[in-house]
Amino acid sequence: MSDPKENTQNTEETVPSEEIKEEEAAPAPEEEIPEAPAEEIPEAPAEEPAEDEAEKLRKDMASEKERYLRLAAEYDNFRKRSARERDSIYADVKADTIVKLLPVFDNLQRALENPTADEAYRKGVEMTLNQFLEVLKAMGVTPIEAVGQTFDPALHNAVMHTEDPECGEQEIVREFQKGFKMGDRVIRFSMVQVAN
Repeated sequence: MSDPKENTQNTEETVPSEEIKEEEAAPAPEEEIPEAPAEEIPEAPAEEPAEDEAEKLRKDMASEKERYLRLAAEYDNFRKRSARERDSIYADVKADTIVKLLPVFDNLQRALENPTADEAYRKGVEMTLNQFLEVLKAMGVTPIEAVGQTFDPALHNAVMHTEDPECGEQEIVREFQKGFKMGDRVIRFSMVQVAN
């Protein structure tokens, strides 16, 4: 057999030759390795779609914001319109109710105009009429002044005409039925007699 020292020498000799081969294959650390041209050109187009997508998202956001603002404005208009309609309906119902109660006022007024021997009865009717007028006033209803005023077709309904040289032109000389206003709205016109 062979000597173990010889085997060690043989392996030593072969190792250095392998190291030489590796050194020849690997470039020196100082040498620059020319890089193969990397295809980075596709990255630029990749940015454009990202920019396009961002622009599309901005447009979508602006569109949604505009849609939201329109919806908010429509809701606000609906809310205001509903409030106006509710107030209008309330005013109409209130006026209709008061108009239905006005014949009670007319009857109390006629009762006061008729002479009676019972003073307590007359005082009771007068107090009831005054209380009724107070209730109407609390509801925003006021009587329309007629006698001695100039005829106004927006407030008065002329049912008779008379010639009287002592009265002015278009002067109201007699009131047959009291008129009433609720705020600026006439709920019942005064039925009057107009002179000249």
